[in-house]
Amino acid sequence: MTLIRSISGIRGTIGGAPGEGLTPLDTVRYTAAFGTLIKARSGAGASRIVLGRDARISGPMVRDLVVGTLVGLGFEVIDLGMATTPTVEMAVTGEKAQGGIILTASHNPAQWNALKLLNERGEFISAEDGAEVLRLAESDRYDFAPVEHLGSVRTLTGWTRKHIDAILDLDLVDVEAIKKAKFRIVVDAVNSVGGHVVPALLTALGVLEVVEIHCTPDGHFPHNPEPLPENLKDLCNTVVKHKAHLGIAIDPDVDRLALVCEDGSLFGEEYTLVACADHVLASRPGDTVSNLSSTRALNDIADKHGRKRHASAVGEVNVVHLMKEVGAPIGGEGNGGVILSELHYGRDALAGIGLFLTLLAKSGKTCLELRRSYPDYFISKNKIELKPGMDIGAIVDGMQEKYATQPHSMVDGLRIEFGNMWVHLRRSNTEPIIRVYAEAPSMQQADDLAHRILSELAHVAGMATA
Repeated sequence: MTLIRSISGIRGTIGGAPGEGLTPLDTVRYTAAFGTLIKARSGAGASRIVLGRDARISGPMVRDLVVGTLVGLGFEVIDLGMATTPTVEMAVTGEKAQGGIILTASHNPAQWNALKLLNERGEFISAEDGAEVLRLAESDRYDFAPVEHLGSVRTLTGWTRKHIDAILDLDLVDVEAIKKAKFRIVVDAVNSVGGHVVPALLTALGVLEVVEIHCTPDGHFPHNPEPLPENLKDLCNTVVKHKAHLGIAIDPDVDRLALVCEDGSLFGEEYTLVACADHVLASRPGDTVSNLSSTRALNDIADKHGRKRHASAVGEVNVVHLMKEVGAPIGGEGNGGVILSELHYGRDALAGIGLFLTLLAKSGKTCLELRRSYPDYFISKNKIELKPGMDIGAIVDGMQEKYATQPHSMVDGLRIEFGNMWVHLRRSNTEPIIRVYAEAPSMQQADDLAHRILSELAHVAGMATA
C-alpha cells in the first residue's frame, strides 16, 4: 500500500493501515486539514467548496467521507458528481467558491485515488499552501462546527454543459470549419468521466461520426489509464478499422490529451501542445510556456511565430505561475496537458480538442500530414524506483558535479544540455521514483542517452547510499 503526501495533493492506494494507504481515516484527516486552511482564509463568513470526481470504483466511498468532513467543518459543499478536473476548476470561480477538491488519481491505475486541492481561483494550491495542509494534518487539530452551524450539500448538474459552451464560444474554435470537415473520430475514455463528456463535446462541435470505445464511466479501466503508446493499441486499431480521421485518448480526469493519426500512428503526447500552440500563437500575442521535461519542438514553433518558449519547473502550478508572469496565452506540459489562459488556468483536454480540431480542419491536412509538418524530436521516458534511505539531494548533486562543465539547469532537478539533445532527471511528486527523460532527433539517440544517464545515476546512487 502507498500513501504519498505532497504539496501537490494526497494520493494513495485504497485500503491498508492508516498512514500506509488512502484509508478512510487518511481521507478525513487531509480533507479536514484543507478545510481548516480554507476556513482560515475565508474568515467568519460561510465558505463554499466545489467537489467533483472521476469514475473510479472508490469514488463514491471517498466522496462520502469528504462530504461528511466538510459538512462537519461548516462548509456548503457543491457536489458536481462525476466531472472532469478542468470542469471543477471552472466551477470553483463560477460558483464563487473558496476552494475545490477533485477526487482523482489522474493517470494512476484503478486501485489509486487522490485529493486534488484547488484555491479560490480554481487553480492548484501553491507549494506554501500545500505545506500548510500537511502541517495541519500532522497536528490533527481541527475545529469542527457545532450542530447549529453544520454545513450543507447541494448537488449541482449542468457544469459539463457550461464547460462545453465556453469552448464553443471561443473565437479560437471554429465550429463551422469542423462541421465542414466531416470528421469521423474514435474516442478511448478508459471507462471514466470522459466517456460521456468527450462524445458530447465532439457532437456539439459538429463532428460527423463519433466511434466510442471504453466510454462507459464505471471505473473498470480496460487498460493502464495513462495515455502512453503501449496502452493505446485498441484505439490505434479501431482508428484504422473505421477509417477514422483521428483518434482521441484522455486520462481518467480529462486533463491530458493524446491523439492518433488516420494510419494508426501516434501524433505524440508532446505534440498535442505543439499543435495547439501553433494555432493559438498565430492569432494571439505573447509567448508560450512548458516545463523543463517538454519537447524542444515548442521552441521551434515559438520561433516560427516570432515568440519565445519559457521553461518552468515540472508541475501545473509552476507552468501557470510562469504563464501569468510572462502573459502567455497558451502553455502546458508535454504529457498532453494544454492550458488556454483565456478559458482558465488549468490543463484541459476538452479545450485542447477544440483547438486541435479547428487547426486540423482549417489546415486542409490529414492528421498525419499535420504531424509531419512539425520538427521531429523523440523523448525516451524512464524511471528508477527509489529505495528507502536514498539521499536524493546527494544523487542529484553527484550528477551535477559530473556534468558541471556541460550547460545545465537546476531549476527543477537537473536538466543537462547536449547540443540538440537534453536529459532531465527529477524526483516525481506523485510516485516514489526518479524520472529520467531524454530527447534527441532520433529515438535511438534518445534511448542511448537515457540509458547512459540511467547507468551513471545508478552508480552515483550506489555511492550515495553506501
